[in-house]
Amino acid sequence: MNAGTPPVERVVRSIAQTALDNETYFGELDAVVGDGDFGYSLARGFEKVVEGWDDIDRTDPGTFLKKVGMIIASRVGGTSGPLWGTAFLRAGATAGASPELTGEQVVAMLRAAAEGIKARGQSDVGDKTLLDALVPFTDTLERELASGADGAAALASATRTAREAAEATSEMVAHKGRASYTGERSRGSVDAGAMALAVIAERLTQSWTTEGAS
Repeated sequence: MNAGTPPVERVVRSIAQTALDNETYFGELDAVVGDGDFGYSLARGFEKVVEGWDDIDRTDPGTFLKKVGMIIASRVGGTSGPLWGTAFLRAGATAGASPELTGEQVVAMLRAAAEGIKARGQSDVGDKTLLDALVPFTDTLERELASGADGAAALASATRTAREAAEATSEMVAHKGRASYTGERSRGSVDAGAMALAVIAERLTQSWTTEGAS
């Protein structure tokens, strides 16, 4: 990719690369109280996205995201596929045909993604899932943008929130997924999905800093 690559494509490519680079790490986090397949499953799904990159429909950002969501939903195993796939599908539906996305639209897309995950996973904030990092991340991003912060500063602040929120899941008891079977034993370890969101956000922040928003 180069500086001329549309922002949405750059974001998705960065997410995909982060999933691939952290396959082992995410799997190790999941193995503490889960079945350990999160890192592998997520990496295989995004691997398919990368393999078919040039063939994904780029009519507009919404179409692109929905196509990515379909690939993930169909290729990622376990519960991760439906959840992450739904997130991209909902975000894409919210983005619509807008050629350029505003900060407000990005927040709306993240809200839609979170609502999709809640509906598909029958989960909410506090259940020790991806939502426990995604929702605080989105809240902070919205608040920073509303206060007049530029995109880079807003993203950096939201990313710090996501990291803190992900680390805070270690104090929670899991109520969803394989980890929920362990009850109180799930306390003391972070949620793999929440930490994955934090790591992805950190990669995006780093990319913005080095490459810019356009």
